[in-house]
Amino acid sequence: MSSVAQDVLPIFILILFGWSLVRLKILKADIGDGLGDFVFRVAVPMLMFRTIANADFHGASPFRLWIAYFAGVAVAWTLGHIIATRFFGRDQRIGVLAGLSGAFANNVFIGLPLVDRTVGPDGIVAMSILLAVHLPLMMIAGTVAMERAEQKTTGRPSEGILAVSRQVGANLIRNPLIIGLMAGLVLQIIGLKMPQMLDGIVGQVAGMAAPAALISLGMTLTKYGMAGNVRFASVMTAIKLVVMPATVWLVATMLGLSPQWTAALVLTSSVPTGINAWLIASRFGVGQGLAASIITQSTAIGVISVSLWALLLL
Repeated sequence: MSSVAQDVLPIFILILFGWSLVRLKILKADIGDGLGDFVFRVAVPMLMFRTIANADFHGASPFRLWIAYFAGVAVAWTLGHIIATRFFGRDQRIGVLAGLSGAFANNVFIGLPLVDRTVGPDGIVAMSILLAVHLPLMMIAGTVAMERAEQKTTGRPSEGILAVSRQVGANLIRNPLIIGLMAGLVLQIIGLKMPQMLDGIVGQVAGMAAPAALISLGMTLTKYGMAGNVRFASVMTAIKLVVMPATVWLVATMLGLSPQWTAALVLTSSVPTGINAWLIASRFGVGQGLAASIITQSTAIGVISVSLWALLLL
């Protein structure tokens, strides 16, 4: 247990550190936004680029990895939607948001640092393969589902799946994470190695990704609260932190993934809800308080649940 604590606790201590910097008025919350931009636009893309470019995939197929992870997404999303609409009596828009919040893990800001510390290089390779499709699929699915729910609830004409897909696709083409992954994949395919000095520089920038991501996340969390959704958020948090990783572990075991890849997938699926759920809620102007509550609560409880998953896996 002590070794697990040494790997997991620093992740959440850095989040708490970032939160405290703002609460104690040492830094302003806007600085956290800037630091988050650096992480998303520079540090993590560099990490993805370097990881993919230097990885040895041993001929492994990514499809079993994707199936295992997105099986967990499907179960968590469906369960969250059903509970929100049938047990809490909310409309279809809140159902979509609840499902998305229960299935959208904070893979970049928490998952990557966690897997890096606990699993190591093999885990980062698995994360890179996952992130190549995770953000595009989740953002397109979330936006399209919310568009359809909006149409059913308010009668507003839908923009159509093609229009939404084009809009999201255009944003993803410019997404720094996708650019970093694709650039690394090009080097991997042609077998070109970076010069040692350049690799060292990229490595130093990439090394900033984990601590900067966690601190910026903590600073950003000061903007969110529970907003009177404690009971509802607690159920969605349980789906996110327990049901989703349990499903991923079961499917990954059935598909015979390696212990390292299984651990990486289960651990990243067990991390708190990502801020993208709140971004979609804000775009459609519905459920912002609920999304913020789930993000806050899952992050607070995540230190316990992630530690337990790490203890079971490692």
